Amino acid sequence: MDEQDRNAIADAVRQAESLTAAEIVVVIDHAASSYRTVPVVMALALSLLVPWPLLAMTATSAPRIFLTQLVCAALLLCFLLWYGRGGRFVPGFIKRRRAHDVALREFTARGLTRTRGRTGVLFYVAIQERYAEILVDTGLDGRIDQTVWDGIIGSALLAARENRLRDGLIDAVQAVGVVLARHAPRMADDIDELPNKVVIL
Repeated sequence: MDEQDRNAIADAVRQAESLTAAEIVVVIDHAASSYRTVPVVMALALSLLVPWPLLAMTATSAPRIFLTQLVCAALLLCFLLWYGRGGRFVPGFIKRRRAHDVALREFTARGLTRTRGRTGVLFYVAIQERYAEILVDTGLDGRIDQTVWDGIIGSALLAARENRLRDGLIDAVQAVGVVLARHAPRMADDIDELPNKVVIL
């Protein structure tokens, strides 16, 4: 995302907020986690298998088997850290859980729980995890069916898969604004409580 892309999305946020009393924040996260513990656990688990063939088929001493096991663990760790970067070995449900946890943390950190009327809305995207989520505060929770948010998220993810992340996010923010205008219309004394700029993590 270059500055022009970020500004275009910020303009979409500004336009969407002109229709509603809600506050919208867009957070784009390159990766929700480094997942470095997964290659470590895999390397250690695989290295536990090394002694068994040596014990069964050779007369190698215990200290030499232990040394072989350590070397194998180090080599496996180096390979898995290199080959598994970006969470390649991490199951999808773990990636989604990590991304959801980061979204919850960002929701609080960006001040969305302190808006008047508790109408904060976070649009969170984790690129490495190919994950997106819309979180709403208690003033909106339950008013809007989850299938509405899922449809907006699905369109944004489809655009991202087609290498149109900027356009997908702009369309998604506009769609969020239309939905919010029905459930939390703009009031006469409404003020912009939070910055409209896109947060890049």
